Amino acid sequence: MTGLTFNREFDPRHGNAVRLSPLVRRITANNPGPFTFHGTNTFLIGNGTVAVVDPGPDDPAHVEALLAALKGETVSHIFVTHTHRDHSPAARQLSAATGAPILAEGPHRAARALNIGELNPLDASSDMDFRPDRALVHGERVACAGFTIEAVATPGHTANHMAFALIEEESLFCGDHVMGWSTSIVAPPDGAMADYMASLETLIARGDRRLYSAHGASIDDPGPFLAGLKAHRQEREAAILGRIAAGDRRIADMVRAIYTDVDPSLYGPAGLSVLAHLEELVEQGRVATDGPAAIDGDYSPAGG
Repeated sequence: MTGLTFNREFDPRHGNAVRLSPLVRRITANNPGPFTFHGTNTFLIGNGTVAVVDPGPDDPAHVEALLAALKGETVSHIFVTHTHRDHSPAARQLSAATGAPILAEGPHRAARALNIGELNPLDASSDMDFRPDRALVHGERVACAGFTIEAVATPGHTANHMAFALIEEESLFCGDHVMGWSTSIVAPPDGAMADYMASLETLIARGDRRLYSAHGASIDDPGPFLAGLKAHRQEREAAILGRIAAGDRRIADMVRAIYTDVDPSLYGPAGLSVLAHLEELVEQGRVATDGPAAIDGDYSPAGG
């Protein structure tokens, strides 16, 4: 993984507002886990009149912490990067308490339709009730009090994933698209690897000075890190092609051979990541399978 070094040093200071820049504060929800690290970061932008990014999970203690940090201030906008349950549910509670509108790309949706007989393993983690007050499109700008937010479409982790650029700081609130402590999960049918890689190229081309990730520490000097993420995904793709060339036909066999440093309890998510790569490889005609790519599919070299 050339150029990719993860940063697992992070003090969440759960429930406390941590100043990160003249315009940005962070409050981390107390929802640690294998996919959330120390918890989900909620960001407060501005002073006096404030915008909130990713209010977080349905956790009364976290909502109370947000309202305590915002005491004496006005919330003008609530931005949501995507509709996983650790990011969006508190938006409704915060909006009810402050009157601020909720802005996001749109409701939750899958990147593709379910195949016949396929179940979505991620349904329980998705906020299917979420509806923004205002849907944003890529490149749209929102004028706030003393700063401007630009919507940056970043599908891949979910189909409706959107990052938000803080123009004055040349920084980006990147949600789960990029995380400094780990790679982001791309799991069909909610996510798509082709979309993820295209969104990664979008961020590389932007050249932001800082990435505010929804989990873990911020990423300064993001260029080398983003290049490392791209190389990592390409290496994972090459490893999958190598396992197929070696005779592996099932995702479970590929996972055991490739993810040798992963706890077996995480083989399920790893399998979905392999499926995301295989969907793209099948679409490109580089891997063959009977019917659509599936978690229990049989894969072989194209033309073999």
